[in-house]
Amino acid sequence: MGHLAVKDLYEQLGEKMDSLWVRVPQNQALMSVLKKLYTEEEAEIIVKMPYSFADVHRIAKCTGYEPARVERVIESMADKGLVIDIHANGRYYYMPSPMIIGLFEFTMMRVNDDLDFKTVSKYLHDYMMGDDLFFFSNFHSDSQVSLMRTMPHEEALSDQAYTEILDYEKASALVKEQDYCGIGVCSCRHKTHHLNKKECDHPLELCLSFSVGARYAVRHGLAREASHGEILDLLAQSVERGLVLNSDNVQRRPRFICQCCACCCTMLNGISTYGYPNTLVTSSCIAEVDDDACMGCGKCADACPINAISLAPVKGQGKKKKKPIIDEEICLGCGVCALSCKPGALKLEKRKQRVIHPETTFERVILQTLDKGTAEFQLFDDPTKITHRAMRGILGGFLRMPAVKRALLSEALQSRFLSAVKVGATAMGKGWLMKV
Repeated sequence: MGHLAVKDLYEQLGEKMDSLWVRVPQNQALMSVLKKLYTEEEAEIIVKMPYSFADVHRIAKCTGYEPARVERVIESMADKGLVIDIHANGRYYYMPSPMIIGLFEFTMMRVNDDLDFKTVSKYLHDYMMGDDLFFFSNFHSDSQVSLMRTMPHEEALSDQAYTEILDYEKASALVKEQDYCGIGVCSCRHKTHHLNKKECDHPLELCLSFSVGARYAVRHGLAREASHGEILDLLAQSVERGLVLNSDNVQRRPRFICQCCACCCTMLNGISTYGYPNTLVTSSCIAEVDDDACMGCGKCADACPINAISLAPVKGQGKKKKKPIIDEEICLGCGVCALSCKPGALKLEKRKQRVIHPETTFERVILQTLDKGTAEFQLFDDPTKITHRAMRGILGGFLRMPAVKRALLSEALQSRFLSAVKVGATAMGKGWLMKV
């Protein structure tokens, strides 16, 4: 097999990653990340392997490597979080790790190797948070589908809201239905720790994973197996710690719950520091204040991780000097503010406007890539086939038309679009992806 030119290899790797679920804008900071984490052999395999999940034999056919060599390199990359795998139909399927949730998280969840975490932390921070390019590319004002959603703290819900929201928005119910759980190091806190920017005293080991996500992380040493009881204990502690619960943006078979703080979390900083509210999908709840019960202490404003609460002066007599004002445009409905309110003047109520979360990971990926302009790479994923390349060009041009994208993402046509994609995926032998 002829090798790709070294001077172009990492640029091609960056372009490959930019065609996945999350956009990866190209710049020198990205090149520093890629050259630090991937060997030339690893980069070449990533560039030539399919964009979506494929087994070792299909990857070998695409790359020209012997299957034994592919398996050795691909398993090594999985141990480092450079590819992700799923076990189905009696074999493992692999795909390149997106930047998030993927390369960033799994790299910083590594704990048992000699990786230069200080340098890697700097490179990742410079790329993702050195300016707003990464956030703008993925979460601009026209973006409609994010990969993560906020979950409300059940203790912050009003009695009525608790009965109205569905079980998939309740962390306790979500955990109890899982068949396998894991706990790993929080990638964001691990990064800020090595940058000497960690302002909180929250422990590092707070990343909760489930089902196929947990199996991947545990198998490759990125997490440890955990019981349901241990997971529920950590979630109970998150109430005391005032942490935001963020999960993947699906209703069924979620793969993780992050327990996020304002000082470390990349996604929360996408909102609070860089001003991109579409970074996270809100819960179906929103904070509401009982003015009569409010004492005007301001603890809710201090607790809010994205500065969605401001204090306004109160005119007239009485001890109460200020009252909290909720910015409903950005309020996540996490409930951290309500947890800090001793008189119980703040509660989460059901939003008037409906919040839609994709049903499964398969649906989220299709909708997310449609939103990001890369759906054709998931549907026709072989980089070596001329027919796939031609179909990517034709279909991609059509799906990226603003009117087409808006229509397919609308409530009126979204379900029909997803049904058509599922029929096509099944015909191409990828129906199993809808079940994991």
